[in-house]
Amino acid sequence: QVQVVESGGGSVQAGGSLRLSCTASGLTVGDYGMGWFRQAPGKEREAVSCITWSGYVSYYADSVKGRFTTSTDNANNTLYLQMNSLKSEDTATYYCMAERSWCYGRDDAYWGQGTQVTVSS
Repeated sequence: QVQVVESGGGSVQAGGSLRLSCTASGLTVGDYGMGWFRQAPGKEREAVSCITWSGYVSYYADSVKGRFTTSTDNANNTLYLQMNSLKSEDTATYYCMAERSWCYGRDDAYWGQGTQVTVSS
């Protein structure tokens, strides 16, 4: 059984930092892209970042480039999202996901339960 579990959300003031973690189990991570999506109230879900398990290929949304960094701990099947210089517009529920080959964001990907990030200005 595949499980994707995130942690690390919370509340922070603008300019602050948070680190999200995501652990995947029940799948061969080398076959998957893993990444983060977010959804703010009243908005569509958007891709934040994606990385292949080798780390050679990565993607960042323009809105987070230079501020967010995705990394992997291969030994523990854990994905991280380091978020620096947070802005109020980063406020959203963040979802970790795993999908074969890349983070297409399809409904049949494996999704975590979501973790709330709130940035106050």
